[in-house]
Amino acid sequence: MEVIHFSTECYPVAKVGGLADVVGALPKYLLKQDVSAAVVMPKYGNKWIRNHAFETVFEDTTPLGDWKFEFRIQRQKGDILGFPLFVVDIPKRFDRPGIYADPHTGSGYADDFERFASFQIAILDWINQMQHKPDLLHCHDHHTGLIPFMLTQSYRYRDIKHLPTVLTVHNGEYHGIFDRKNVYQLPEFDMQHIGLADWDGKLNCLAAGLKTCWQITTVSESYMDELAHNSNGLEWLFRNEKQKSRGIINGIDTTVWDPQTDPMIAHHFSKEDVTSGKQKNKEVLCEQFSLDPNRPTISYIGRLAYEKGADLLPDLFREYLEDSQSVNFIVLGTGSRELHREFSNMNERFVGYFDATLDFNEPLAHQIYAGSDFMIMPSRVEPCGLNQMYSMRYGTIPIVRNIGGLKDTVIDIGEPNGYGLTFYDFLHDAASEALQRALDFYQDQKEIKNTRRRIMSLDFSWKASAKEYIKMYNKLTEK
Repeated sequence: MEVIHFSTECYPVAKVGGLADVVGALPKYLLKQDVSAAVVMPKYGNKWIRNHAFETVFEDTTPLGDWKFEFRIQRQKGDILGFPLFVVDIPKRFDRPGIYADPHTGSGYADDFERFASFQIAILDWINQMQHKPDLLHCHDHHTGLIPFMLTQSYRYRDIKHLPTVLTVHNGEYHGIFDRKNVYQLPEFDMQHIGLADWDGKLNCLAAGLKTCWQITTVSESYMDELAHNSNGLEWLFRNEKQKSRGIINGIDTTVWDPQTDPMIAHHFSKEDVTSGKQKNKEVLCEQFSLDPNRPTISYIGRLAYEKGADLLPDLFREYLEDSQSVNFIVLGTGSRELHREFSNMNERFVGYFDATLDFNEPLAHQIYAGSDFMIMPSRVEPCGLNQMYSMRYGTIPIVRNIGGLKDTVIDIGEPNGYGLTFYDFLHDAASEALQRALDFYQDQKEIKNTRRRIMSLDFSWKASAKEYIKMYNKLTEK
């Protein structure tokens, strides 16, 4: 079986969030189970792409509305990611410093529809002329949601309309909404079916994909249920398409995230020597930020964004920093300018107890996972969450809101076989209570050691999840 994944992110080529980690890992695990898998993404003007060689496998000129654009499909030489990586090179559309926004201004690009529509049209034109076509097309999020729509509706692709399509929703908050008139730029189709692309009078790329793909998946079972009640206006559609929907929990790439071999951490360790290994890494981490390694250390890694609940953190952390309790807090991430200002002020005020690195720093993230005692994730929305899995892989105990994939992967220490700390309501008091429970739990170092060993033994690898995808692929191709 041959499967092609279409995405705007893929680790380590281009990453904004968890989408990149999924697309960069799942194909490797599919290949291990004898499913041929490749990834296709835009050719950005970033450092990774500039530093690697590509060869052109197809090029053409094709229409987008009343004008034509040139494109090239290029394959990365050597397949160093462990699977074939193809990039779509469209001059003046993706050769920019940012993926979704200008990093200098934080604003999105004005030509987003043309960017992502041309990307998807180029993909389908390439597949359309292939002599040996893939068995299944796997699309990720709204940036590829027009692929199932065009495949089933556009006259140009009638010869490949039989190809099964999967659309995975990584974050149902974002739909790809544009003025409805943009639909006329797509390859010609029967205008009686324009409703398939429409939602609330707009061109909605995610809605178009949900209506026309063969199978909808999302990245945890709980999040699949939540989308029917909270998906930024698509609740009815998710309920209506329930019969072709399912949740499959994400995994993590355990070859990248392995405390025994990770080149990005100062000291390697396993569950057998977790206490000494964690302490050594904690000392390195705390020395970097002038913190006391004898205190419990609670960290946050992620986007400083509304859906991540990052706005809850300043007041939450200040409550403890202004109290007599002795605790370190570390923040790593970028996002809201207001939160940048708040955390910068806290850096100056709470020297020796708090540090916020307002940047994207992958090596530092690994060291934080290895050296922290707890990782807090107060998310408003969390389709799956990977940080809690990375944390547990490194013996760091998660403090999470009981929602989405966090609910599916973290069991509270108050429950049988529990190993994390959870809270339900997105409220300061609820998060504060969970944080206090963590600090109280830290006092029992024997139980901390047992819990660290337990969470390091949990299997969050892609192996089991890949098997579920393969079962689904087989059912679709048998149709």
